[in-house]
Amino acid sequence: MSAGAQPRPPAGARERPLRALVLTVVHHPQDARIRHRQVRALLEAGWEVTYVAPWAGHDVEPERGVPGLRCVDVERAVGRSRWRAQRAARSLLRHLGPAHDVVLLHDPELVPTTTGLRLPPVVWDVHEDTPAAISVRPWVPDRVRPALSWAVRGVERLAERRMLLLLADDRYADRFRRSHPVVPNATTVPQDVPPAGREVEGVRRVVYLGSVTLERGARELVDVGRGLREKTGGSVRLEVLGPAHGRARELMADADRRDVLDWRGFVANPAALARIDGALAGLSLLHDEANFRPSMPTKVVEYLAHGVPVVTTPLPVAADLVRRSGGGVVVPFGDTEAVLRVLLGWADRPARAVELGAAGHRYAADHLDWRRQAALFVDLLQHVARTGSLPVVGPGAPTEGA
Repeated sequence: MSAGAQPRPPAGARERPLRALVLTVVHHPQDARIRHRQVRALLEAGWEVTYVAPWAGHDVEPERGVPGLRCVDVERAVGRSRWRAQRAARSLLRHLGPAHDVVLLHDPELVPTTTGLRLPPVVWDVHEDTPAAISVRPWVPDRVRPALSWAVRGVERLAERRMLLLLADDRYADRFRRSHPVVPNATTVPQDVPPAGREVEGVRRVVYLGSVTLERGARELVDVGRGLREKTGGSVRLEVLGPAHGRARELMADADRRDVLDWRGFVANPAALARIDGALAGLSLLHDEANFRPSMPTKVVEYLAHGVPVVTTPLPVAADLVRRSGGGVVVPFGDTEAVLRVLLGWADRPARAVELGAAGHRYAADHLDWRRQAALFVDLLQHVARTGSLPVVGPGAPTEGA
C-alpha cells in the first residue's frame, strides 16, 4: 500500500472523513488562499481539518465552533526569528501528523522540518518564487541575499525529492525538474456586484487590498492619497486594507494620522472583499521586482471579480490580464501623476468606471472563479490521501488567478 493510503473499511462499515493537517508559521491565520479557499473547500467536501497557524503571533483568537475544523496555535516566524517557529512546527508535525491522511505545508521554511519524521504524504503549496522573494525581504541583509537565495533553491530541490508539490502559478514550473499540478489562486466571483464608483455620503472610495511594503508601492499609495485629498477636497478617498511591513508601517500610520488616507490594517478576506464592493478603482502599484514579474497579484483578480476597475503597474502578467479583460488601465512604474489622472477622470465620468468594472466582472466570472479550482484542489488532495501521490495535471481552468 502506498504511503498515506487508507485501508478499505470492512463491508458495511462507514468510512471516516479524510483528515488534513494544514500548517503555516508565516501567513496570517485568515490568509485568503489558505483559510478562505483551501481550508473552506476541504471542509465543504466533508474533510476534517487541523489548522496550525500563528494565531497569537498575529493577535487573533483561534476559530471555535466551525464543524470539522480544529485550530492549533504555533510560534510565528518573523524576520530573522525563525528557528523557534521551525522547532515548534516540527514538534507539532511529529505529534499531530500521524493522525491525518495528508499534511499540507504553506511555507518553504517548513520543508526541512519534516526530515526524519514518520508522516502521511506531505504536500508543499508553493505560493511564490521564493528565491526571487529574498530580494524584497527587508529583514535580509544585502550581503547575504545571494547565499540565502541559493539556499532556498536547495530547499526547493529537497522538497521535490521528499514531498509532493502544488503550484499557485504555472509560471513557477521552470524552477522544478518535474511537472507539478497547478491550483491557481483565483477568487470566488459574486454573481451580482454593485456598480463601481458608488458614492456614499458624498465620498467615492479608491481601494488597495493586500500587504503593504515599499516594493508594493507604499510611497505611491501615500502620494495618491494626498493627491486625491488635495484635488477633490475629500470627495474621493483612498482606503488601504492590509497590514504594513518594515518601513511601510510607519508610512501608513503617519498618512492615516494626517488624514491623507484611511489605513485599516489587516482585514479578514471576507470583510475586505465586502469593503471593495462599489469602489471607484482598485490599485496595484507593485514595483518591477523579480518576485512579482511571474505572478498575478491576487488583488487584481479580486478587484475584477467585484466589478472594480483596476489601475496596475506594467508587471507582465497583471498588465496582460487587465488588457485582456478590459477591466482597467496600465500605468508606468512609480508614476503617481498618471494614477491620479486616471482616478480623477473616472471620478468626473463615473459611467466609465462602471463600464470597465462590468467588463472585468464578466471576464472574472468566465475565467477566474475559485469554485472551478476548489473541486480540482479537493480532488488532488483526495488522490494524495488514497494513493500517496499527485497526478501530473494542468490547471482545471485558465491560470490567470494565481
